[in-house]
Amino acid sequence: MGFIESFGQRLASIRKPAAYTGGEYGAVMKDLADVRLSVAFCFPDTYDIGMSHLGLQILYGLINSLPHVWCERAFAPRPDMEELLRQSDTPLPSLESGRALRDFDVIAFTLQYELCYTNVLNMLDLGGVPIHARARSGLSPLVIAGGPCALNPEPLTDFIDAFVVGDGEEVTLELMGLLLEAKAQGSDKQTLLRSLSRVEGIYVPASVGDGGPAPVRRRVVADLDTAYFPTRPVVPNTEVVHERVMLELFRGCRRGCRFCQAGWANRPVRAASPATLLTRAKAACEHTGYDEIALTSLSSSDYPHISRLCAELLEYTVPRRVNLSLPSLRADSFSSELSEQTLKVRKSGLTFAPEAGTQRLRDVINKNLTEDELLSACQAAFAGGHGGVKLYFMLGLPTETDEDVSAIAALARKVISRHRSAKGGKAAPPRVSLSVSCFVPKPHTPFQWAEMIHPAEMARRAELLRAQCPRAVTLRWHDPLTSYWEAVLARGGGETGKALEAAWRAGARLDAWSEHFKPRLWQEAFASQGIDPSDYALRARSADEALPWAHIRAGVRARHLWQEYQRALAGVTTPDCAEACSGCGACEGGGKGHES
Repeated sequence: MGFIESFGQRLASIRKPAAYTGGEYGAVMKDLADVRLSVAFCFPDTYDIGMSHLGLQILYGLINSLPHVWCERAFAPRPDMEELLRQSDTPLPSLESGRALRDFDVIAFTLQYELCYTNVLNMLDLGGVPIHARARSGLSPLVIAGGPCALNPEPLTDFIDAFVVGDGEEVTLELMGLLLEAKAQGSDKQTLLRSLSRVEGIYVPASVGDGGPAPVRRRVVADLDTAYFPTRPVVPNTEVVHERVMLELFRGCRRGCRFCQAGWANRPVRAASPATLLTRAKAACEHTGYDEIALTSLSSSDYPHISRLCAELLEYTVPRRVNLSLPSLRADSFSSELSEQTLKVRKSGLTFAPEAGTQRLRDVINKNLTEDELLSACQAAFAGGHGGVKLYFMLGLPTETDEDVSAIAALARKVISRHRSAKGGKAAPPRVSLSVSCFVPKPHTPFQWAEMIHPAEMARRAELLRAQCPRAVTLRWHDPLTSYWEAVLARGGGETGKALEAAWRAGARLDAWSEHFKPRLWQEAFASQGIDPSDYALRARSADEALPWAHIRAGVRARHLWQEYQRALAGVTTPDCAEACSGCGACEGGGKGHES
């Protein structure tokens, strides 16, 4: 009897039951009799978050394109569903076949956010899988993990057999080939792990010798035109966060913002061609029926052919009433032409990320954006018909003062003033919102050595900003305690795994959700292991201190990151890759900015 049949009407008593039933349009079904390798792709967050993630759709489609391999999906259950599973002694099932996770050959997690780590342990436990790697002696299930958090895999090394570092498309095919071969030959787990440790981009904790882990180079997909892209993605049956076609323009970023892990760890920049993107967009729209295409990247307006691409896409989208959105824009590369193009179907707001309120602090973080460039972009947006703008800022950046915090509110007032200039004094006020996050020092960035400020001080600065913001501005800020624990796990070593497990056993789950996050559990868990979490988050590192993630080679030389940190403290900016090669090492000396 299948999962749905066995649970019957009990699913109707839980929140969002469609998140657990599968059967979506585009979901891949295969005959188990023909399957030689089964993979459970596990997203350690809820269905509505996971099904909005492009990386999941890419790897799901890629693995299922292989003959005799079936990739199914599983997501972190909400508390009501977890209670139902545990009370009925039912292991966490996959969406496609309803099989328990313990019955798969491979269990693959994507690590998008540190506060999802307890969900990894919870999903393994719910799936009937021992959480510790040492307790899984057989060839299957093999537990692997990838994603941005694999750039510092150490907090999870007690639980994961192998980590995939970097772009997943090519290494996943190699990984599947080795697993098929190992299963066919009846290899033991240790033999398989030795084979995996020799693959570029794979880190196997069990292979670490007395001398410490060997360097592991991040895998890089050089050509996005030939890389797999899901033009027939799974279409959810229920509401998810992003219901749209996600068109990836390029990977990496040429800008060099010193806080941004995604920008530094994904160098060099690699772009898809306009022809490829147009073909993918049309195919995905025809399959899904979505009424929006989002041009995704770290800075969509930096795509070298953005105007041409938008013009060609609009020829297709406008007659079909499909909206074109650019969710990530640089104010200094935003144009009135782009403003007009994003309004062809429906009016919407735009998002810019100045990050800091003063030019001094923007120079510290190497934003390379002036106040006038930001205000000119906002005025162009208002003049072009956009009714609002959303501005992203950070609190707690290195060297930040109260003057920098107050300048954020002053900048918001200037944006409102630019709206009056563009629209006239009698126009309805603009929708200006400020979204403020807390600075978290991340591995493989120039600020990986910097300290984070105390959550209480972060809260004080947030309150200072709130008191000075104009009433017409909507202000939202991230919880400082959440960011504090994110920093603890981001910079943690292998010893933090024991505290992570203690937090999970005490009831920590879905920590990325404010209604479920319980910082007291985390504090008590670390105390129970004799570990001071503040040592990871609130302490600056020296140049000669061994960093837990030093064996992961993301592409940029460590000495270059240190030099950028020193330039930050001196308030000195570095030109972006399009202007001059800084010799960071990611292009092996041949940095050229965008490659198209």
